[in-house]
Parts: sequence; C-alpha cells; structure tokens
Amino acid sequence: MEISGIISAIVIGIVIGALGRLVVPGRQRIGILWTILIGIVAALIGAAIASAIGVADTKGVDWIEWLIQIALAAVGVVALDRVKSR
Repeated sequence: MEISGIISAIVIGIVIGALGRLVVPGRQRIGILWTILIGIVAALIGAAIASAIGVADTKGVDWIEWLIQIALAAVGVVALDRVKSR
C-alpha cells in the first residue's frame, strides 16, 4: 500500500467513524483514536463486503457501500463502548 492509500484510509476512517458514532444514540465512552480505528476497519471490511456483493463500483456515489461501512462502524462503536463500560 502506498502512502497515499494509507492517508486516504485514515481520512475515510475518520469520516466513517464519525458518521458511525453519530448514528449511535447516547453518549459513547470511547476516545477519538478508537473511533478512527473503528472507522478504518469498518471502511476496509465494508469495501470488501460491497465488492463481494457487487455494489462497490457503480456510476456516481457508492451509497450502498457507504451505508454498509457506516453500519459496521456503528456496530463497532457500540461493541467497544459496551466492552469499555464493564
């Protein structure tokens, strides 16, 4: 992976993590670095899932891929929040 790919993964992770955190109601007790990490992982897994079901490369904005990634980030935020609250 090139440096531009790493930078774009971080930027996409920030966006996906923030959107995933906004979707979850209430207060989450995780930091911004955890949110970014969850966002990066959700973006990578979501892209793989979208590619597997054939919706990754469409004309225009890949809305289904974005929705998958945001949903995965929201699940990750909830899961980590539950683990950290124990």
